[in-house]
Amino acid sequence: MRVLIAFDKFKDSITAERACAVASEALGALHPGWAIDPCPLTDGGEGFTEILTRAAGGSLVPLAVTGPRGSRVDAAYGIVSVGRIPEAARLMLALGASGNEARIGIADMASASGLALVPADIRDLERSSSAGTGELIREVASAGVGALLLGVGGSATHDLGLGALEILGLRFSDDAGQPLTGIVPLAWPRVRAVGGRIVGNIPPLLIACDVDNPLLGSRGALGVYGPQKGLSPTRAEALEGETARVARLLLAHFGKPEALISQPGAGAAGGIALGLMAGVNATLRPGFDLVSSWLDLDRRIDSCDVVITGEGRFDDSSLNGKGPGEVARRALQKGKRVHVFAGQVSLSKEIPGLGVHAVTPRGMELPQALSSASRLLAEALRNAFCLG
Repeated sequence: MRVLIAFDKFKDSITAERACAVASEALGALHPGWAIDPCPLTDGGEGFTEILTRAAGGSLVPLAVTGPRGSRVDAAYGIVSVGRIPEAARLMLALGASGNEARIGIADMASASGLALVPADIRDLERSSSAGTGELIREVASAGVGALLLGVGGSATHDLGLGALEILGLRFSDDAGQPLTGIVPLAWPRVRAVGGRIVGNIPPLLIACDVDNPLLGSRGALGVYGPQKGLSPTRAEALEGETARVARLLLAHFGKPEALISQPGAGAAGGIALGLMAGVNATLRPGFDLVSSWLDLDRRIDSCDVVITGEGRFDDSSLNGKGPGEVARRALQKGKRVHVFAGQVSLSKEIPGLGVHAVTPRGMELPQALSSASRLLAEALRNAFCLG
């Protein structure tokens, strides 16, 4: 029996790599003769850098950067030889003609400017900055790579990437021409001019992004993601107006069309997609398709008998084309046995052929479930597979 184990993270609890390790150990103890293929997943957020770098045999470079609320946090970026990346992923990144000696850098917002870095009781997107992501970009650029792949999931920010762009050379001033520094949305009403230029040679920047939200409106960055980042409902209208005004200042400075504001994906990660498209000509790439190609996921599904996947919560939205839902869909299409394990399960209908297992016992409080996730996952796997 060959088993593919492809977990995403259990949010606020265990990483994708930890979940795969727990499942591998539990199943290996039950069935020593089974061939187990662990394949941690990432949606562009937590684990993006580590998972892709390790999958391609690259090296991780630790780096202390400025966190979303100004404290120092430990992050890392990856350096990978282009020749070690599967061909399908190279083509998606337009790296097909690069020689094997070429290198690409990998970084993610989650490790530098991520929501998980901010305690729940002090989350406030108006006080959060993407400066640390700018520090990562600057360091990767100085490593002499031919391109930079940036994952933007799990951000704590709504600063249009101005914190990152300030690190890279952008400057801001008030109506008296006085310089402003450390720009966060709370200070936007004072910003009246954008100046400066991007310093250094930033390689082609590719953003791994699955969301299609524009910057503004009910489906925009604030409308969809603001509440989870600490947006006060009383501030939503004013901040939406400031977002539009500052975005137009930024686009005008770089000579970019205002139509970028409405482009699908421009609202990703608090608008950093818009900021980096304007400031460094970043381009968007489909996140899960890229990750699955990078991990050679389809071949690995083809070569297994059983697929095990899951994440913290599995519901109807999980079936909309990314992460464990997409793994399950592809595996079912190939006629594989598929099991999903999740902390919470909420599906409106049964999916033929899909075994779905809630890891959290009924009645258990969320804090206890989060702290016990590894044990609960192992127990659920043992219960499901104890008879093979």
